[in-house]
Amino acid sequence: MAAAQGGVRVRRVYDPPEPDADGVRVLVDRLWPRGLAKAAAAVDEWPKAVTPSGELRTWYHGGGGSPEEFRHRYEEELAAPEAAAEVERLRELAARGPVTLLTAVRDPESSHAAVLADLLSA
Repeated sequence: MAAAQGGVRVRRVYDPPEPDADGVRVLVDRLWPRGLAKAAAAVDEWPKAVTPSGELRTWYHGGGGSPEEFRHRYEEELAAPEAAAEVERLRELAARGPVTLLTAVRDPESSHAAVLADLLSA
């Protein structure tokens, strides 16, 4: 299922590509999705600077905090210079046409990809 947010969509990387709607397909997970061939994923970009750090993922998935606290910490990571530059580049890309953020998580609409989509659409 895709969530449209301005020119930015969020989808599971395991879902088949939609060439007429996806635009630029951007993987926003730090690790390559299990069991998925690179050709089948049809990923155009994989900017690791905008993925949550390993420490943040471990903290959150270990029951360390609330979704709101995760959002706050992830937004702080995205404000770091390298990540902020990549966010701005993706924002400019989305202004020119559709961008689809891809993630392997089961519920993309409540994941880091949705947080990033919100930032790109702001």
